[in-house]
Amino acid sequence: MKTSLALAAALFAATSTVAIAQDDTALVQAPPGEPYIRVSDALPLPEFIPGLGTLFVNPDTLPAGPFLAYDHEGKLSATVYMTPLEALENGQSYDDLGIGSHAVRGVDIYYNAGHPGVDEPHAHVVLYHDEGAKGRLAK
Repeated sequence: MKTSLALAAALFAATSTVAIAQDDTALVQAPPGEPYIRVSDALPLPEFIPGLGTLFVNPDTLPAGPFLAYDHEGKLSATVYMTPLEALENGQSYDDLGIGSHAVRGVDIYYNAGHPGVDEPHAHVVLYHDEGAKGRLAK
């Protein structure tokens, strides 16, 4: 597991400098518009997931994302990537991942055993876009 998380951390470090950001102003308020869809409309997941918020994703970028995470007020709070551990262990890379905002105030990386949409074990890489984002997404 340490190897998998190290791979996820390396993935983040490698892609964070080359990530392509969209127009920040177009994504700051939910819904972000096409090509993004509300994850809860496509999968059997709640509309608001504690810790992640209300998620939107471009289906063409699955499984990695980016998933745009909005708080209860519809404010963009984080960008989330969900990278399958087996794919990373087998040498898969995810290049030029988009970001929801150029501002990043904190990063969490953690293991997830799987859930609808990304069934296999994977790492969540969460880029928080402002000082209070993690708290707003928590509940």
